[in-house]
Amino acid sequence: MSKIKTIILPLIIAILVIGCFFGASYLSDVNNYKRAVAEISIADIDLSQVPDGVYDGSYDVGMISAEVEVVVSHGVIKTINLIDHKNERGSSAEVITDTIIAQQKIDVDTVSGATNSSQVIKKAVAEALL
Repeated sequence: MSKIKTIILPLIIAILVIGCFFGASYLSDVNNYKRAVAEISIADIDLSQVPDGVYDGSYDVGMISAEVEVVVSHGVIKTINLIDHKNERGSSAEVITDTIIAQQKIDVDTVSGATNSSQVIKKAVAEALL
């Protein structure tokens, strides 16, 4: 019985220590992600000054990232192709590209329930046009 205790007790302690390490690491990642999203600012871009062309942009905050291709013609955003969108539960934010095109500005209202993904997609579009 004592032999089992000398084997099982250190094993349980090791498992708990490893679990605490991974838990702390995950919480740190979540805090960094939240801070990165909170610090996103969208530059005011004068579309009339953007030359015609196809522009690529991306933005990554760890848990969410977006890669876009933006087509501009005569100072007008014609299309925004979402090349890649890594998200938590924010796939509904992908419609924000339609709103950006309709309003011809990047800093549009975010999609309810997908605020963080909306912010990341908008920032990727801004990065493409800067």
